[in-house]
Amino acid sequence: MNYRHIYHAGNFADVMKHALLLRLLAGLQRKPKPFLVLDTHAGLGAYDVTSEQAEKTGEWRDGIGRLLDAPPPALADYVETIRRLGLYPGSPLFTIAALRSTDRLIACELHPEDAQILRRTLRPYANAAAHERDGYEALGAFLPPPEKRALVLIDPPFERTDEFAHLAKTLAAAWRKFPSGVYVVWYPIKHRAPVRGFFEALRLAGVKDLIAAELLRRPDTDPTRLNGAGLAIINPPFGFEAEALPILEACREAFGEAGASVALERIINE
Repeated sequence: MNYRHIYHAGNFADVMKHALLLRLLAGLQRKPKPFLVLDTHAGLGAYDVTSEQAEKTGEWRDGIGRLLDAPPPALADYVETIRRLGLYPGSPLFTIAALRSTDRLIACELHPEDAQILRRTLRPYANAAAHERDGYEALGAFLPPPEKRALVLIDPPFERTDEFAHLAKTLAAAWRKFPSGVYVVWYPIKHRAPVRGFFEALRLAGVKDLIAAELLRRPDTDPTRLNGAGLAIINPPFGFEAEALPILEACREAFGEAGASVALERIINE
């Protein structure tokens, strides 16, 4: 309940996450049948990176701030979306701007004040709904959807010491209930052990067709720093991996320090 994304909006991890999210949504739209997007930890929906809170960390300057004037080709569509929407869009606004009128968005936010702002942000969109509720519980409430197609974005704050374990358990339960959904999980990389444990827990739970897209700004040897970030994706759309690699490489070029790297790896086979 204490986490506020305004302090981190537009940082390097947001750039990677949102640029890849747009490609995932485009991949699902290659088929005409509508789908649901369930955003479990949605935040405000949009962020003013010039606000007092955002300027306390200034993380956006080292993220989206590096790209606005001259975005690399792989990130040009992502940057153009930001210019069109204004402020810095959170995942709900990126999503609803990309959806067709037949697709739907359900965005969940537990923080009461943030949930109110999220409702106002999404009010202009007839195919979007905001809910003040726990995102993990929402997985059981809204899946499977009537459309029988869905992208589920899970972007928890990782404040809990057992977040990876709780995430793996909840994600595996959602996958068993709705195994055809596309599940997209953002995770921080401080050091490798928690990430390896998360993947192993999903493997032991029987999850199939899992890839990981990762950006390391620096080698993950200092567990006190956010050294990188990743997306774990179950059931990635056809062709996504080929589209994702140039985005990851562009992020490495923009944000990488000495020893920076990217990885696009299949963790569990289909």
